[in-house]
Amino acid sequence: MHQKLHLIIMHELGLEMVADKSLLDNSINSSNEEVQIHEPDMASWSKMAHDVDNFTEKVTVALIGKYNGLSDSYLSVIKSLKHASIYCKKDLDLVWVDASKLEEDDSEAWETVKSASGVIVPGGFGNRGFEGKMLAANYCRKNRVPYLGVCLGFQAMVIEFCRNATVNDMQVLPTNGNSQKPVPQAAQETSADASKKLLGWTNANSTEFDESTPHPVVIFMPEIDKENMGGTMRLGARDTAISKLPDGSKSTCEVLYSAANKFHGVTEEGGIMRVSERHRHRYEVNPDLVGDIDSAGLRFVGKDYETRSRMEVAELSRSIHPYFVGCQYHPEFLSRPLSPSPPFLGLVLASSGMLDEYLEKFG
Repeated sequence: MHQKLHLIIMHELGLEMVADKSLLDNSINSSNEEVQIHEPDMASWSKMAHDVDNFTEKVTVALIGKYNGLSDSYLSVIKSLKHASIYCKKDLDLVWVDASKLEEDDSEAWETVKSASGVIVPGGFGNRGFEGKMLAANYCRKNRVPYLGVCLGFQAMVIEFCRNATVNDMQVLPTNGNSQKPVPQAAQETSADASKKLLGWTNANSTEFDESTPHPVVIFMPEIDKENMGGTMRLGARDTAISKLPDGSKSTCEVLYSAANKFHGVTEEGGIMRVSERHRHRYEVNPDLVGDIDSAGLRFVGKDYETRSRMEVAELSRSIHPYFVGCQYHPEFLSRPLSPSPPFLGLVLASSGMLDEYLEKFG
């Protein structure tokens, strides 16, 4: 649905009939056919506008960025978080953290991260702050804090997992009562193997930042021209196949997208969920290493629909983490006030303690 705030304003001011009269006059001048004028149904928009003013609970999300001096750089991300918070009937409290400050072990920056109920690491270019983004991903993964990585934030979480994930990190956590939400403090492993790293690729990196890395987890897409940067990105709408987990259960993203309306380009063909989202990148997860990473527990539940060789979505099982999701594409570009982006909605639901109920309802 397109944004129609101007129609609400016109309705409140009693001006919609003036606009209709103008449209009618123009139609009469160009055609003799009868023109039907219908009053727009703005009920859902009006309800949303009034609800926003009456939220009593807030949800705090930390944005780990590198362009924080110009907040408009993340405008689509901010709006997507707002759309998701409206659905959850929460007042969004967005706190900003400079990724470079996390690298410097700045106490104020880390306190801000730890005060948040969820973390978003959006896209970007260049190596400045990249280690800080991985530190944020590490903190969220180990402490079971809801995390969403977009584009570079997706690549950061994959590389961090390859470097640091241990046996203990992947313990299936006991549930709290009837809730499926993990209880992190109960996840203690006494075995000597608890600290053993699953992959242990200590120097794993993206070839964007280290061309000689022994474990090139993220690589330059082979068909892209390295010499000519203009017009060489993988751009625009591309289809992703969203799959189930190895045990046959639905992945978190599959449930989130299945509950979304067709505005987000969700279709199903031959039992495979097909999602259309917009892209903007030159680097991708190395397909040669996907098998090892997936076997270690970071599941690539979204792959490009055409070849199934490009990694689009990764997540940890809900039995291990309440919400640890990343996507190579930019889901913020299709988010709308009445149709929040599914990955962003998942983040805010998890940050608000509402994701279990949502997944149970739509899963």
